[in-house]
Formats: sequence, structure tokens, C-alpha cells
Amino acid sequence: MNILIADDDVATRELVGEILAGDGHEITLAEDGEDALEKFKRSWHDIVFSDILMPKMNGIELLAAVKGISSDTQFVIMTGHASVDSSIQALKMGALDYIFKPFEDLNIITEAVNRAEANLSGIRQKQALYATLSRQNGVLDTLNIKFLDLATLDGLTGLFSRRFAEGLLDEEFDRATNHTCELSVLFMDLDHFKFFNDTHGHQAGDEILHILAQIMTEAVRESDTLARWGGEEFIVICPDTNQEDACMLAERIGKSVAGHQFPNAAQQPLGIVSLSIGVASRSNRTDSPEKLLLHADEAMYCAKNNGRNRVVLYGGSEQVNHVAAPRRAIEKY
Repeated sequence: MNILIADDDVATRELVGEILAGDGHEITLAEDGEDALEKFKRSWHDIVFSDILMPKMNGIELLAAVKGISSDTQFVIMTGHASVDSSIQALKMGALDYIFKPFEDLNIITEAVNRAEANLSGIRQKQALYATLSRQNGVLDTLNIKFLDLATLDGLTGLFSRRFAEGLLDEEFDRATNHTCELSVLFMDLDHFKFFNDTHGHQAGDEILHILAQIMTEAVRESDTLARWGGEEFIVICPDTNQEDACMLAERIGKSVAGHQFPNAAQQPLGIVSLSIGVASRSNRTDSPEKLLLHADEAMYCAKNNGRNRVVLYGGSEQVNHVAAPRRAIEKY
């Protein structure tokens, strides 16, 4: 994420910048509101952290200017307890959140970014949905958007729903059959998720699913469709994709998840949050979309039974581990 931090207090902005840079984000520092606005105009940012009281241009004025340029940018106010009224005004103007300084717990900075990332993920999923429907139907302006969201998006993660994915898989399978195209499916299950919920609670589990959805959204390609199948299960529908390319995609997703620093991940049985992924392709003895999905599901269970945190190709002979130093093992399935 590209994050802009505006605060006239040098110590505060450098502290926030150091924390977020350590989390892997690209950081830009600004010494006041005017400086922040100029830097935002030169280079668009996903998230802005801003103090309320600054010389030249205060945080409220900066918020209005940023939202005028990009309504999707997530804006977090940093404020003292004396400026609560101004912070509430900022929320009414479109700010995502406000946090108090001096910071009693530095984790609130990372938590604010996590909420902003989840919100951005939902926005981008909806934008992709609207673009897809517009391209396919040409009637987006006549649809009831609220009803559409309920029918096609998962309420917790913002990903496509199982109902939407089932219909799309049928369509893509028919298209692949009629035009002799490739089609692959990834079936993914979050490893030891029940253990995580039992240990840390369902609210923490929901947070993991939010973060996971964002990581996977960034890992898949524009042509892929990522959906929550149910609970901790997800699928990816991959049109015009053979089994080799599908396995490469699955490996990229698995490595992205296993390499992410999830909250409480070290307490998981594998020491990380990870996925077991099954891959199946239409060309491999598959004569229906239901059977294609079943093959991917069976391959996923093979990955579970062989240690988790890996990819298994249905009908293939190779499974790939997603650990710090990946190794390759031969297995017939």
C-alpha cells in the first residue's frame, strides 16, 4: 500500500512512517497539509494519515481536498483528545477512522491500516463486479445495485458469493466446451482455521478472512474470478488457463498467504497461516462443471492429507510446498 503521512510534528510522522514501512508499505512523509496535498497530487496514495491541527492547511481541509481528487482513498485522522469534535466532523466528511495521540498502543496504527485495506478490497471487488456485468450485459444502469450486492457478494469478505460463482462456472464451462478453450479451477481451504477460531475467537477469525481475501485478490489475475465458497473455503475460476498455468497461479497465491504476517499466526500448528489448494482442469477427464469442481475439491483434500500448505493437481504427479524454502515432492494422485 502507498501511504501518505501528514503531521507537523517530526517525531510523530517519523514514528508512524517507521512502523508502516516495517509492515512493507511504501511511505511518503509530509510536514503539513499543503505539503501533503502537493505530494498527493504528484503521486496517488491508497491511504492518508493526517493530524487535525497543522499550519497552512489543517486535516479537515486536507481531507476535503483529497476526497475531491480520489473518493476511494482511505483517510485516517490522528488527533488529541481535545479535538474529538473535529474528528467526528471528519468522519461525516468521509474519513475512515480516527486514532488518538500520543499513542498508548502502537498496534492501533497497524489496525487502522488493516481496516483501510479491507475497505479498499471491498471497493475494488465491487468495481470489478460492476465492470464485468457492464461488459457482459450492457444494462448496469438499470440494475438495483443494492440487490445485486446481496446476491453476488459475500457479506464478510466482499468477495463474490458461492451463488454467483456457481452460475459463472456453468457459463465458463459451456464457453470452454463450445470453443474448445482451456478452463481450470482452484479449490482452496484455510489450514487449521477451526484451531484458530477456538484459540482466538470468531472475531479474530473474521479478521483473518478479511486479510486473506485481500491477499488473494491481489494475487489473482484480472481474468480470474475469486469467490468465497463457504466458511474458510474459496475457489478461483480461471478461464483460458491450462493446468500448468493454474498450478503457477495456485503456487503464487499459496506463497503470498504463507509469507504474510497474520495476527497470531505463530501460534498456528504450522507456525503460519496457510492454504491447501487443489487444482483441476477441464481437459483432464472432466465432462461437467460439477465434476471439474469435485476434482479440484478432491485434490485439495489430498493436499490436506499430505501435510497442508501445498498445491496438488488432480491427475497430476507433482505437489508444491509453500514454506520458506520450498521443496518438491513426487506423489501420484
